Amino acid sequence: MKTRSEVFQIASEHPWEPAGEGVRRQIMGYDGQLMVVKVHFDKGAVGALHEHYHSQATYVASGKFELTIGNEKKVLSEGDGYYVAPDEIHGCVCLEEGVLIDVFSPHRADFLKK
Repeated sequence: MKTRSEVFQIASEHPWEPAGEGVRRQIMGYDGQLMVVKVHFDKGAVGALHEHYHSQATYVASGKFELTIGNEKKVLSEGDGYYVAPDEIHGCVCLEEGVLIDVFSPHRADFLKK
């Protein structure tokens, strides 16, 4: 498994990977401490509630999402963002087709192909 990405990530050269029904992701840049992932959601797609040991910060690049983080729910739109602490349960429902830009620390080794 590679320990870091190429220096440049040209979107048209990176395949989208399935990440659930109506959800696909494109891994952009990463090393052992950091990973950036673009995630596209079709309207109505669900990012199921889950948790992981990584810190996560996400920017809403487009669309509208209902986020659940811990016991809180909030609707976020283009330009908004959120933070998820390690081991915090979180998930989303896509209300309007859109893209989230996820940043993880450390990187998500489970997202990388072997």
